[in-house]
Amino acid sequence: MTSSNEFFGLHGKVALVTGGGQGIGEAVCRRLAAAGACVAVFDRHAESAKQVAREIQGLVLVGDVTSETAIQQALDKTGSSFGPIDILVNNAGIVGKSAPIWDLAKADMEGVLGVNLVGPFLWCRAVITGMLERRYGRIINIASIAGKEGNPALGPYSASKAGLIALTKSLAKEVAGQGDITINAVSPAVIATPLLEGIPQTTIDYMVSRIPIGRTGRAEEVAALVHYLASAEASFTTGQCYDISGGRATY
Repeated sequence: MTSSNEFFGLHGKVALVTGGGQGIGEAVCRRLAAAGACVAVFDRHAESAKQVAREIQGLVLVGDVTSETAIQQALDKTGSSFGPIDILVNNAGIVGKSAPIWDLAKADMEGVLGVNLVGPFLWCRAVITGMLERRYGRIINIASIAGKEGNPALGPYSASKAGLIALTKSLAKEVAGQGDITINAVSPAVIATPLLEGIPQTTIDYMVSRIPIGRTGRAEEVAALVHYLASAEASFTTGQCYDISGGRATY
């Protein structure tokens, strides 16, 4: 049995976090590193990734989450520096254009789906074979309460997160029982991060008004939940989508 001072410890584990240079991703990187994991910080913004990686003694990875070449290069670099991936956190995401469906172009939908859904699919596909071979792994996909409820003027974003939740459940069923491998999602309500900068205040106000606690969430609060799901203690927890919504979710 794990001693009390080792609960949720990640010593000896290798984690890769996409979108790790800011917001929820940054908080997750810091939390996992504090728990003892070797953390690879993947982000398209080199300076942000470098700053976080330097402060947690992690690995800097710069690239596009939708590029299969960039993904393979990231896995190769992480493998040579730390070892194979034990924990993958698919956090990178974009909000896209805030507008009603009839004011959106095909490219608006495709752009958001590419980053928020196709990207995580590619990353999951890239790491899952190794996890099956080693019979251990943790994948945590950062979805959104919008993927369950649908937010007005955020159709592509809501659709992408709904898809990510379904992808999580599908992959979890595919690998269940093949070792200690768990696949879960987290669905935050509105969180105070730089991602909000592209969203009209009226939309933010609407989202906060739906939260019984009456405030935006903090990135550190999401990171705490991700930490549990990334730990060995979460061995009987898979195929789930955990709301962290200040009470907004009603199902």
